Amino acid sequence: MKLITKLCIFFFCFCSFAQQNWLKGNLHTHSLWSDGDDFPEMIIKWYKDNGYQFVAISDHNTIADEIRWIKMKDREVKNKTLLKYKTTFGDWVEAKDSLNETYVRLKTYKEYKNKMETVGKFTIIKSEEVTSSFQKKPIHINVSNLQEYIPPFTGNSVVEVMQKTLDHVHEQREKTNTPMIAHINHPNFGYGITAEDMKKLTGEQFFEVYNGHPAVHNEGDHEHMSIEEMWDIINVSYYKQGKPLLYGIGTDDSHHYHKFAPELSNTGRGWIMVNTIDNEPNAIITAMEKGLFYASSGVTLSTVSVSKSEYSIAIEKVPGNNYEIIFYGLKKGTDKVIELSKTNGTNARYSFQNNDVFVRAKINSTYKIKNPYKEGETAQAWTQPVLVK
Repeated sequence: MKLITKLCIFFFCFCSFAQQNWLKGNLHTHSLWSDGDDFPEMIIKWYKDNGYQFVAISDHNTIADEIRWIKMKDREVKNKTLLKYKTTFGDWVEAKDSLNETYVRLKTYKEYKNKMETVGKFTIIKSEEVTSSFQKKPIHINVSNLQEYIPPFTGNSVVEVMQKTLDHVHEQREKTNTPMIAHINHPNFGYGITAEDMKKLTGEQFFEVYNGHPAVHNEGDHEHMSIEEMWDIINVSYYKQGKPLLYGIGTDDSHHYHKFAPELSNTGRGWIMVNTIDNEPNAIITAMEKGLFYASSGVTLSTVSVSKSEYSIAIEKVPGNNYEIIFYGLKKGTDKVIELSKTNGTNARYSFQNNDVFVRAKINSTYKIKNPYKEGETAQAWTQPVLVK
């Protein structure tokens, strides 16, 4: 997509939140097709049963389009994975025994989509986590609504590997005439991707501001900045380069479905809420490219409204919990995103000033998450940055 088109999308945000129809979804999930510990149908059923409207099974370097039989290992026996699968799906399950070992055929994307999707109510988005590395630094990029497999790339730097992947996504998008997005996963996982790396990219509009895996270091450490700090630094650079601003996604990055604990990567920790009427992949991706979504780890917003003069937010309050809404932004002639205003309560408005460049919001709460990725974690939400005319 050309730069001028993407810039138009940003300004479209000023009138696009008038109608609020929020769909809940997760774009980062793993199954037995790669390093998850359950079958895709079982995982999808969890999301359907827990109030989600869409999900993507994003396994590493596969789009689940081949015939594959897997052996039930000791982990699967201990978790009673096959027994649970058979109990839930009966004759749908294909299993066989050979030399005292049990094998099960994994259903392809097309099969489990046809089995589990409910048109208009629950959507399954085709996805792949393109998994590469450079000098042992992990480089993971999810591609949502892709149509064809994308191989992992090599290169002479972290930036080169990422850019090759992004270029391939854009080429496939043009070839298939299908909306699809690439989002950079957990930059602080293995501290493989830095803000300086991401500043150099062309054609990247999404990354994970929140990931529910316990090993991804969302908060950084004494040597590395937090993911949220990276977000602002990158967007200052993108603005000055004339690039579209970077949007923040929340995900589970779930791998474990039989036991729930902070040290495991479970479902239900991070998600996005997309403002779109049509619950189908192209509409969801198109709405995200317009910035019509927010990321959450437990806070639900009833409205997000952006006009030419102000940015306003309303929260669906959970009784017994307190909230603060903080607006952050960049001012003309400066190089650092600052706090613009803070409001305690469930409603807040920020009136744009003449020297505002872009503005986003973060919502904090005192609500303690039931299955956090770290002890004492409280629910949050993040809205997208908008350029101020």
